[in-house]
Amino acid sequence: MDYTEDYQLQIEKIREALSCDIIALALVQPAENLHVLKWQYISGNISERIKKVVLQSGKGIAGGVFKNGKPLLVADVNEFAAKDNLFNYPILKLENLKSVGATPLWHSGRVVGVLLGGFREPHLMTPKRLQMLISMSQSGIGTLDGKELMWN
Repeated sequence: MDYTEDYQLQIEKIREALSCDIIALALVQPAENLHVLKWQYISGNISERIKKVVLQSGKGIAGGVFKNGKPLLVADVNEFAAKDNLFNYPILKLENLKSVGATPLWHSGRVVGVLLGGFREPHLMTPKRLQMLISMSQSGIGTLDGKELMWN
């Protein structure tokens, strides 16, 4: 089975279901002693440059969500980051995003990626849409099982 097609098809379905301008999937890349992520699957992008961006754990939207293992809602990018600080958030700058939600992607109890949904207008990413994004990610994407490790 070609999981590349599966990932791309699934994010396109998520984009349609949420009516997002963009859906992007960043996955952990092999790197010596570092956790780095790359936006590998994107639907609705206006720039191919985003696929070249390498994200460090803890840096940017995806890096922060990956490191913390918690979803993030940014209803208005202008309230989240100053215009002169947007270089720290390449997907916001390159894709001209004004409202985003992101959630960690889990596999076998570990965060292995980040799923981001965004809009090019502010306040369109709502708590309800973010919850839908989270629910869709928990049902599994591609080979990822969506299962967070639970401690009893």
